Amino acid sequence: MRFSESRNTTRWIIIFISFSIITLILWNTYTFFQIFKNEERIKMKLLANAQIALINADENTDLELPLQISSNNTSIPVILTMYDKILTTRNVPDEILNDQKKSMRFLKNLQSENEPIVFEYSPGKYQKLYYGNSALLNKLKYYPIALLLIIFLCGALVYNFYKSTKMATQNKLWAGMAKETAHQIGTPLSSLIGWVEILKTEEIDQSITFEIQKDIERLQTITDRFSKIGSVPVLEVHDIVEETLNSFKYLQSRFSKQVEFSYDTPTEPIWVMINPTLHSWTIENLVKNAIDAMKGKGTLDLQIEQDAHHVKINVKDSGTGISKKQFKTIFEPGFTTKKRGWGLGLSLTKRIVVEYHSGKIKVLHSEIGKGTTFQIQLNKKV
Repeated sequence: MRFSESRNTTRWIIIFISFSIITLILWNTYTFFQIFKNEERIKMKLLANAQIALINADENTDLELPLQISSNNTSIPVILTMYDKILTTRNVPDEILNDQKKSMRFLKNLQSENEPIVFEYSPGKYQKLYYGNSALLNKLKYYPIALLLIIFLCGALVYNFYKSTKMATQNKLWAGMAKETAHQIGTPLSSLIGWVEILKTEEIDQSITFEIQKDIERLQTITDRFSKIGSVPVLEVHDIVEETLNSFKYLQSRFSKQVEFSYDTPTEPIWVMINPTLHSWTIENLVKNAIDAMKGKGTLDLQIEQDAHHVKINVKDSGTGISKKQFKTIFEPGFTTKKRGWGLGLSLTKRIVVEYHSGKIKVLHSEIGKGTTFQIQLNKKV
């Protein structure tokens, strides 16, 4: 417990430090952006003063410095106007200058980027200098967005790696526990088989030994199920109707008469590549989940239908139902609405259907207080 708390503390410290570094980078980027923006405005004010000097120049004026200031601007787009008419431009593409609509649109863009510099070149006469951001400043403006995107992608990658590693560890743990459970059950099960053989030689009602034999076979099936968790099962061609009904009818004989079992299935066989042991587990999990939802009393209906390529198995109950927001979370490991239980039944069922049989499973329909229908879809053997 202390180790877990220490690890969580370390994780939060790393998150806090990372957040602080990101905040510092973004703040410095914003600071640099403002510094460069102020420097460009200073350059534009110098350019305005140079323009005043050029306008008011006479034959005795030294124009070397104003001309040098004007020619040094090679990156900042500039439009000089007087009474809303464009006088001169610099660093503006020719395709914009040759189109009046594009020119006015470009001028409005400059107005939105920076406050124009208004200067008086002679008493009562004014000109406005509109300027935009340089290419370097535009790149710097989008740098924080790119940085945040990179950080987000890296965070998503780390999260997915952590999640997949955690899931892989959990899968190994559950697989190991399942195989160990199968191993532990195997020893007393072998002993029970021996005792049944002895009972068969005694003068007792053979129907008793027959029922015991059936339960022992059931234990062997359960042991086989657990031994297959974590390994690749062997799929064989079987009649899905027969295999499903065998499991359904077995459960019907083992549950209370307060649960009314019914089924509607095709009379002809439907051939599907399955592992009979795991498919039986799937049907058992869905039936037991339905009976739990009905609290041991209600109607349980099994339907098997098919189309050209798929077979669909519907298990319908008259239980409490589930809300739509739980349609997907109900298959997650640990999710349960019962006071008791590990919440693994439907998770294992989904794993058997999706991963082992390349099928699909979903909540086909559910209504609070009226019941739920689960549907399994498997590919038919072509």
